[in-house]
Amino acid sequence: MSQSPNPFIVGKPVPPERFVGREAEIRDAFDQIFNHGHLAIWGGSGTGKTSFLQKLESTQAWEEHGLDASYSVIIRFSCESFTPFTPSSFWGEALSLLKDKLQNEKALQDEIDQLQQMGEKTKEGLRRILAKLRQRQKCLVLLVDDFDAALYTNDSYTGADMQKFLSECRSLAVNSTEGQHLSMIVTSLKRLNELGPKLNDRASPWYNHYLFLRLKPFNNTEIDQFLKILRIPELREANREITGGHPGLLQIAGFQLYRDLQNAAAPSVKDFANEFENRTKQVFNDIWNRCCEEEQTLLMLMALSSLKGRLHKQRQFDVSGIELIFSQKERELTKLEEQGVIVSATSDEKTVYTFTSSIMERWVIQELWEIDEDWLQARQKVFLNLMSHQQREKFTNAIKWLWVNKDTVPSTIEWFGKLASAFPSGFISLIS
Repeated sequence: MSQSPNPFIVGKPVPPERFVGREAEIRDAFDQIFNHGHLAIWGGSGTGKTSFLQKLESTQAWEEHGLDASYSVIIRFSCESFTPFTPSSFWGEALSLLKDKLQNEKALQDEIDQLQQMGEKTKEGLRRILAKLRQRQKCLVLLVDDFDAALYTNDSYTGADMQKFLSECRSLAVNSTEGQHLSMIVTSLKRLNELGPKLNDRASPWYNHYLFLRLKPFNNTEIDQFLKILRIPELREANREITGGHPGLLQIAGFQLYRDLQNAAAPSVKDFANEFENRTKQVFNDIWNRCCEEEQTLLMLMALSSLKGRLHKQRQFDVSGIELIFSQKERELTKLEEQGVIVSATSDEKTVYTFTSSIMERWVIQELWEIDEDWLQARQKVFLNLMSHQQREKFTNAIKWLWVNKDTVPSTIEWFGKLASAFPSGFISLIS
């Protein structure tokens, strides 16, 4: 392999020309844009939401889907770009970016200047500009990243402010004539209906004008497409095992593998595994912290159950009966699956849950090492909501067993099982 820049990108969005996968999701987004509809994209950290919006912003993507971007004004911004979040900052940012995009519309630019000088950084200010765009047979495509920021109160943004702002967004999108020339696409870490204010029983839900779209982990076809530059088919399933198709983790794994291939020498699996674990700690820590205590406890139960199968038969602990807990907590497990943390499969008419990434599973085991008696006592109420007294006793005994028997936990390399077997042969076949 000739020397060239590493094509894998870590820690920042992927530019449109290097965007991979999500073909069905991109089609859905452009269908909404074509019909002046609205889309709420959601997925966990690192699933590519910002990259997705950048792809929608690109002229090439519009052409690929048979649309003419010249009839639309496309603006993109993040709600985290102004803190604390306030409605005036939101509408003000939209107006400022609109002005920048309307280089050949001096009259519209002047009107935006006038609105800003008058302090009209409101929904009504944007509606007035939308009316002018409508007269010019143009539409506004509003791409809003990190919309979560608008769904939490702060010192400058009360619950009443939030209710009003979300109502204004819905009114502008659905109830106004100008809204027929607007398409609003927002991203968030969770479904909008799981965030935001309590619903008013006498009014339509503030979010029901959106089509909801989840960014799932990449499937095997997308992983193949993503990793084809490595030219090592044997590593596809190995990467699926350690990354679970998580785009951010795939970028990290690809970055390391490509770098090592450029060096024309196969590194040790141990060195690769240790570096990968160090690079991904923050990703898993972020996933963990976004889980509620009940979800974290379910993940711990899953990790202990899986660990039991990895240990020598003579050195095990008892976590029997956890299947009953899982059968009673399908809603919570579904949320974890929707966040891309776990996957489910049906076996013998039973639903079996496993970690999407084997390394996330190992990370949870390491979390169990760090807790103590005080932590266990503080979680008793959570345990009571999840399991019987007998099940709780088995769970706590298993954790305490793990504290004493850390040395029995499989080594780092063993958690990279498929990679360990594919790693040397893949490099040798490419280098030789």
